[in-house]
Amino acid sequence: MGGPSAEREVSLSTGCECASALRDAACEVIEVDAGPDVAARLQEIAPDVVFNALHGRWGEDGAIQGILEWLQIPYTHSGILASALTLDKQRTKDIYRKVGLPVVDSILASADDVRAAHVMPPPYVVKPYNEGSSVGIYIVNEDANGPPQLADDMPDRVMVEAFAPGRELTTTVVGDRALTVTDIITDGWYDYHAKYAPGGSRHELPADVPQDIFDACMEYALRAHQALGCRGVSRTDFRWDETRGLDGLVLLETNTQPGMTPTSLTPEQAAHVGVTFPQLCRWMVEDASCDR
Repeated sequence: MGGPSAEREVSLSTGCECASALRDAACEVIEVDAGPDVAARLQEIAPDVVFNALHGRWGEDGAIQGILEWLQIPYTHSGILASALTLDKQRTKDIYRKVGLPVVDSILASADDVRAAHVMPPPYVVKPYNEGSSVGIYIVNEDANGPPQLADDMPDRVMVEAFAPGRELTTTVVGDRALTVTDIITDGWYDYHAKYAPGGSRHELPADVPQDIFDACMEYALRAHQALGCRGVSRTDFRWDETRGLDGLVLLETNTQPGMTPTSLTPEQAAHVGVTFPQLCRWMVEDASCDR
């Protein structure tokens, strides 16, 4: 848990919640704040399983998975390749397209070029191509006077994608089963605050959407999980423009390590289908392995 990424605080919250749930499920748990000495700490502890509660770079991009493979310690969630692919938003979209899943147009561009002029017609969204939790999101509206002035701490290359209007939907996959569909209702953009602050968003589950949209979310999430090579738990996010019916449903991204905080979506979806939080965490531990 923890680690050095931009999502450190979320990871600490996830780690605390999961550790408590695992203790409730009769597991012996040691909490490790992952630092540069993480490999040495793991060799010292010699755990039966590592529950990976890290988010963002180094924890969700294949880096820690590589260490765990080298040490031959079974671990939860996806393996090296699926983790690396899914945290790279452009490569994720490439795979979506290859298997026929709907996405909006997007490009990678230098941050300097994005600051200098519109690199695609507004409205569009600018984001780091390898972070999660809506870190560093810029929305450029149709009537924007000029290009976005990205912060200095944005990466040198960013993703620019056409803005997808509509509702925010999401579906969790556990193993080979899609759970349900949640409609995420906010006053504005589903940003970092809306995701993690109490009261920042309202989750309606199951989502009150037409059956064909519900079924498509379930099917697309499972297909994305399988096409990317995910293991354990993943969650795929969608935007749905209800004025366009099924044609208005597009995939945004797949999360290989969804948040497990008190306001997170995956534990809510599991509870909705009758799986308690301790049961979910225990299943993830029992599902752990190397060579994922």
